[in-house]
Amino acid sequence: MVFHPPVAIVAKAGDAGKYKVGLPVWNMLVRGFMSGAYIAMGGALATVCSTGVMATDVALRSGFASAGMAQFMLGAVFPVGLIMTIMTGAELFTGDAMLAPMAAFVHKVSWANVLNLWVWVYIGNLIGSIVFAYIMAYGPCATFDAAGTATLTAFGLRAIAIAKVKTSYAGGMALWSVFLKGIGCNWLVNLAVLLGICADDAIGKIVGIWFPIFAFVATGFEHSVANMYFIPTGIFCTGIDPSQAVDTVNWVAMWTANLIPVTLGNIVGGLFFVGVIYWVAFKKEIAALK
Repeated sequence: MVFHPPVAIVAKAGDAGKYKVGLPVWNMLVRGFMSGAYIAMGGALATVCSTGVMATDVALRSGFASAGMAQFMLGAVFPVGLIMTIMTGAELFTGDAMLAPMAAFVHKVSWANVLNLWVWVYIGNLIGSIVFAYIMAYGPCATFDAAGTATLTAFGLRAIAIAKVKTSYAGGMALWSVFLKGIGCNWLVNLAVLLGICADDAIGKIVGIWFPIFAFVATGFEHSVANMYFIPTGIFCTGIDPSQAVDTVNWVAMWTANLIPVTLGNIVGGLFFVGVIYWVAFKKEIAALK
């Protein structure tokens, strides 16, 4: 397996960012849509695989152990979304939070170009995530009888439970907490992106991506694009069965209690804790490569 040294990885990240900011807007949207759907697929798989884990484990062990096992299951399968994104050339906002600034540092790409990429990819991610959330909500998360009466499956109830947790941040300290979770998340996500760059073969890329993504999900950090799937799925499911409605699971709370602070945290985590730090650490070596 070919393994690139750290300075080469940082240089390659800058090259990737330069390519991305040069894409036409329509392509940013299309590739963003693809990645939003792929991350949603990972979220859907994580929801299904973690359903019932806590309840089963409570019967066998302590509640603390059951919570850890549920998080383990979430983390173990969620990385499929980023693996598909990176290996098929889709565009993910949280990865671009590091790659586009790297291009600005290495190639002197304008920050207007960076912001342009962020905006259009973010919109594409949002659309792709919501589309797949609808597919899941009216597909595996519900069953319908001949009269069209809907009943949520265990997966639908789990989707609502996840959305409830993610929209429960209220008050200054809670929002500060979710902001910090956004930082921790994208610190790990962009380390996964760098590890994906460091290998040239498929297995090396998959292994490099998998471990940091597993870590962020199992730890309980917050990913803006993943939440573009998790929260709408819960909203759609409460619409299918209003008896399961939760006050905080709605479109307004999705933004005010989650996506806005998480997105800001993701930007800080990707831009400063990976992009800036690695640029400063390897600035002289990158200059020597030119």
